[in-house]
Amino acid sequence: MSNILIRGGTVVTAEQEQRADVLVVGEKVVAVAPDLQAPAGCQVIEADGAYVIPGGIDPHTHMELPFMGTTTSEDFFTGTSAAVAGGTTTIIDFAIPGKGQRMMDAYHAWRGWAEKSVTDYSLHVAVTWWDETVREDMGTLCRDYGVNSFKHFMAYKGAMMADDEILVNSFLRAKELGALCTVHAENGELVVRLAQLVADQGILGPEGHPLSRPPEVEAEAANRVVRIAEVLGAPVYLVHTSCQDALDVIARARAEGQRVFGEVLAQHLVIDDSVYRDPDWDKAAAHVMSPPFRSKEHQAALWRGLQAGLLQTTATDHCCFCAPQKRMGFEDFRKIPNGTGGVEDRMTVLWHHGVRTGRLTPSEFVAVTSANTAKIFNMYPKKGTIGVGSDADIVVWDPNKSRTISAKTHHQNIDINIYEGMETVGNPAVTLSRGKVVWQNDQLAVERGWGQYVPRPCHAPYWASQNKRNELAKPTAVKRG
Repeated sequence: MSNILIRGGTVVTAEQEQRADVLVVGEKVVAVAPDLQAPAGCQVIEADGAYVIPGGIDPHTHMELPFMGTTTSEDFFTGTSAAVAGGTTTIIDFAIPGKGQRMMDAYHAWRGWAEKSVTDYSLHVAVTWWDETVREDMGTLCRDYGVNSFKHFMAYKGAMMADDEILVNSFLRAKELGALCTVHAENGELVVRLAQLVADQGILGPEGHPLSRPPEVEAEAANRVVRIAEVLGAPVYLVHTSCQDALDVIARARAEGQRVFGEVLAQHLVIDDSVYRDPDWDKAAAHVMSPPFRSKEHQAALWRGLQAGLLQTTATDHCCFCAPQKRMGFEDFRKIPNGTGGVEDRMTVLWHHGVRTGRLTPSEFVAVTSANTAKIFNMYPKKGTIGVGSDADIVVWDPNKSRTISAKTHHQNIDINIYEGMETVGNPAVTLSRGKVVWQNDQLAVERGWGQYVPRPCHAPYWASQNKRNELAKPTAVKRG
């Protein structure tokens, strides 16, 4: 068991900043206080002039995902290695059953792939079809395997799309279990029809992708799923919110007392839709993801939503495809595998464009990069904070350390970086994963399989929404003649 003293830094949590030392024994934080004495044989990490923050939690990644006729280039070892280089120490990935596949089979397959992770990890499990075995498996996952969140794709018709019948059945079951429903909100029927209309006009390059998925397509699905959740009294979490229209849905629902959470991707905050008109096909195709990048007006709205607390978490939807894979759609944008990278860059991008611009305070940065995710998905205070008894997932964050993001130097297993050439100030100097130094002096010191699975207990019954409509909807019998 090793001891580490992080000395002289400013410890930042979502609640406060304080000048303090942090003592780590084994995998846990055992003390946070000024002027701690280093035990004999203790490794000392000097943090003077630096912030000491909880390791980032990325609630939305796709490692080793079979998708659109190929598999993402990033596996759990390479992806989590890149994550710690960027200050992220926990990911939540997705087990996605095929149509008719048992949820338990998909879950065990992903657990097997994830055993090589460097960071700790957890899994959402997707609901892609419905029968009584799905209902049964949801209960088993919640009770025996620490799964408390289920993913629903309203897009990708014919592959994994959940229609209204699936949504209603799954939401009712999740509410019964105390689990959270997460949703990719895009109207899949509209996407298919618009994509065909765009192709019929002879637009087959990457520029056709955003035309087939305008903000209204996201907003319709967001509104529909939020209203379904409202009627059923189920909490809901909207992933990768990308536009003002969907943000307005979240704002209205939260103002009405509904338990709705919103996630935003770092890339949607800083990259706009002009990338799809790049004359270099490979560069344009590298940015094909869903929902697509939006105009700068939507970016500004998303920043306001993050600042106002309407959006609680930041993620990456890390889903890497190299140029040869993207070229599967060279003659038809509908066949370009959807996804971009970013698990290594989320923290520095948010610091540079958020904290350094005054949009976020350091404590707000911690909230949106780790603490809020830990609380929403029931990992707090094991994760998401620096406190006695918490896992020693810690980043010594140098606010003056600069980096130029590039595919030539990143650790992600992808041949392009969507932030290519972006200069950032504020980067991790040292990263600890459960007390083990995994990044220091710009070098990885990772151990294959060091990461552990993080079970997430379901929430108590009060987690379900209790809004006015649900209270008024309680049935009463009517006596007749």
